[in-house]
Amino acid sequence: MQDPRIWVEPVGSVIVARLRGMPTAELLLQCEQRVLELARDTQQVRVLYDALELEAPEMDVVLLQQRLDTEKKASLSGASLRTAILVPNTRIAYLARIAFGHAGEANYRVFYNDLGAALKWLEDRST
Repeated sequence: MQDPRIWVEPVGSVIVARLRGMPTAELLLQCEQRVLELARDTQQVRVLYDALELEAPEMDVVLLQQRLDTEKKASLSGASLRTAILVPNTRIAYLARIAFGHAGEANYRVFYNDLGAALKWLEDRST
């Protein structure tokens, strides 16, 4: 059974992963498994992580996300997912940059409370 603190579904041409509350290793594993399944099934390469209701995780959970993101890329045969992370504050933004920053700024971007800008950036084919 899926944890009610996560919601991962395709919305148009974007996979939306919404996380709420205090993230745990199990929660991240469920979320990333679903994102990977949808990326394979739908051939979508755009992912929006909605962390607006996320509590700041412990550093071991942040580092787990970093490892899972690396494994996700390897699992998709090197295909790079374009990732937008929607955050409520600078603390979550900082942790998100640690978790996703190893992939390079061109593949991910952090947005502060601006869903419209995040979706626009994900859909922009020129960048």
